[in-house]
This record gives sequence, C-alpha cells and structure tokens, in this order.
Amino acid sequence: MQETVWESPVEVARRLHAAASSNTDPSTLLVLRETIEGVVHRYEAEGPYSLAGEVLELRRYVGELLEGRQLPRQREALFRLGAQASALLAYMAVNAGREVLAEAYCTEAAELASHIDDRELIMWVQGTRSLNAYYAGRFEEAVACADAGVAIDPGHPQAIRLQANGRARALGKLGDVTGAERAVTAAVDLSIRHGVPDGLTPCISFAPYALARTLANAATVHVALRSPRRVLGYADEIDERVERSDSAWSRALVRLDVATAVLTSERPDVEQAMVLGRQVLEADGGAPIRSVVQRAGDLYALAAPWRNLPAVREYGEALRVWQSAPQARALVGSAKLARPVQPTRRAADAAHSRFEGLPAQPPAEHD
Repeated sequence: MQETVWESPVEVARRLHAAASSNTDPSTLLVLRETIEGVVHRYEAEGPYSLAGEVLELRRYVGELLEGRQLPRQREALFRLGAQASALLAYMAVNAGREVLAEAYCTEAAELASHIDDRELIMWVQGTRSLNAYYAGRFEEAVACADAGVAIDPGHPQAIRLQANGRARALGKLGDVTGAERAVTAAVDLSIRHGVPDGLTPCISFAPYALARTLANAATVHVALRSPRRVLGYADEIDERVERSDSAWSRALVRLDVATAVLTSERPDVEQAMVLGRQVLEADGGAPIRSVVQRAGDLYALAAPWRNLPAVREYGEALRVWQSAPQARALVGSAKLARPVQPTRRAADAAHSRFEGLPAQPPAEHD
C-alpha cells in the first residue's frame, strides 16, 4: 500500500491565504460607489461631455480589478459597479447623439448585470435602449425595448420609467392614442403603489422615476398626440416642482412642450410660443443634450406657417446662433426633427389676420 503524503499545515495556510486574498478592499468599493452617485447628481449641471471621461476612468479601473482575485461578494460588487458605469456611459452616449456607441454600452451593461442577476439594472438598461431608439426615430423598436424591460417584472418600480419614458412616448409618436394613454396610466398607478417621491429625480438616476418626471413625460406624449390642452394640464400640474428643481434640462423640455402646445392649439399664440422658446435658448443651462436640441428645432419647424412674423424670425435667428455652438452643432445632425404640422384653416386664418400688414419674409433655411 502506498503511503499517503499529507500536506503540511503551512501549505494549508498558504492555500487559505490565496483563496481569501483580494486586490479589492471595502474602502475602494466605497469610493467607486460614491463616484457613481456623484456623477448621477452632477449630471444635469455638467452634462455628458464633462463627465464621460470620469466614468470611463472608473469603468477601466473596475476592469483592471476584475482581472485579479476577489472574494465572491467583492467580485459581485465590482460587476455591479462595472455594469452601472457602462449603463451611465450608454445614457450619456444617447444624450450626445452617439447611437451605435450607446447600444454597445447597453449590451455591455446588460451582460455584466446578467452575471449577477441584477434584474433591476437590466430593466434600467432596456429603458435606455428604448430612449436610444426613440431619439433615432425608430419608434417601433423603442416600444419593443421597453416591452422587453417591462416583461422582466411588470410590477417593479423600474417599470415606471419603461412605461412613461419608453412605451408611452414612442406609442404617442406612432399615433397610438389608446396604447400611449394606457402606458401613462400604468406608470402613474405604479408610482402610487410604490410611493415614489413627488418631485424630480435626476434624469440619469438608477432610482425609480419620481412622479413629476413621469408627468413631464406624459406632457411630451400629448405633444405627439396633438392634445395641447392635455399638455398644458400636465405642465401646470408639475410647474412648481419643475421650477424648484435644479434640473435646467427638465425646465427647458417642459417649456418647449408648452411652447409647442401653445403653437398647435386651435387658437395659436405664436408670440408666446416663441418667447418660451427664446427663454430656453437664453437660459444658462450648461451644455445642451440631444432632446433639448431636438425639441428646440422641432418648435421652429412647427412655426413654418408663420415664418414671416418677427417673433418667429427672431426665434429662428436665436436658434441658429445657439445651434452654432460646438456642442450643440454636434447634436443638430443627430436630432430627428418633426415634420411641420399644418394648422387648421381656422387657426391659420386667425393667426394671419392677427398679424395682418406685417412685412413678409421668405422662410429661413433650417439645418
């Protein structure tokens, strides 16, 4: 019989040390988590152009750590941090008009999240995929992405964003009144069930949508559905919360939705619509994002029947100057502008009679 060769206690100790060793410590994980949280809260003040580099650095560092050895819970934490960093980069790429890159980041984030069964983050990523398709004008795809996210857990608070920002807005663009309104109702019902905050969460937050952000999306839905009264109703409901928030982008988007509603109502107030548009262009909101550039351009396109009016000409010139700034200029080409709405005969007649006698001017060119 062959004699058993036992390990020495030192060899057992060495193996235990190797198994329990890690290149990651709690302090490092805490700093990385706080960095992610800081980016979320600074995002609307500083924008994707300033913060993308910081998130890229974090994502690369997490990748370097994952090449080493960690305890199971530490490795899970690193996977989550890596997935969140890629998810933030995806959202930033959408805002910067980088559609293909946004999808690549979404794929990376979803893959990392799937390895740790983080269904909540996967739902969030599906919402960003939907957002990316929406701003690319692929509305059926936007609905499909949101539907895939909702299907993971229809009653989860992350489904609020998927319903309001994903399904409802894209269905509104497709002219599906019933579907869009059902999606808004589903989002509001979930908000009540989960007791979400009343105000505005940061747009890039991983937290569930707060109610005011959901209602702001509902206003945008009714812009697409050509329901100006509903737009103004939602805008009035959230006005105080939006004005109190530190979200310059949210204020800009709500004002542009209100301007569009005023312009496309049965009795258009062209001057008020253009004043609201000018307020957005003149506000010091930091670097613009794709949605603001898109809606500012949409407003000018919708004002086409009144291009001879001074208020519209002034807005058009202000828009041209605003769009010529480097960061806005980079987004203009990626912003899918709305086709001008043909006003009703009564609305057009009323508007032109109101400004009768003003000098006509050829329509300005629009990029």
